[in-house]
Amino acid sequence: MQIVKASEFKAKCLHLMDEVRETGEEIIITKNGKPVSILKAYIKPPQTLFGRQKNTIKSSDDLIEPVDVQWDAE
Repeated sequence: MQIVKASEFKAKCLHLMDEVRETGEEIIITKNGKPVSILKAYIKPPQTLFGRQKNTIKSSDDLIEPVDVQWDAE
């Protein structure tokens, strides 16, 4: 994560914005040595939540195979 003084950010704002868009790396902006803001890339929210977690959850079990447990369904 890159740290930039506010005065430097003011002088290089457009360049730093392009850099963040290309790399995805966040930049911390400081004033008097203290962090005051974070510049990070904008991520467009998905249109729907359906499929949002695709390829992030893995299962090692066979979810279709019957289990060896007898149920009492009365």
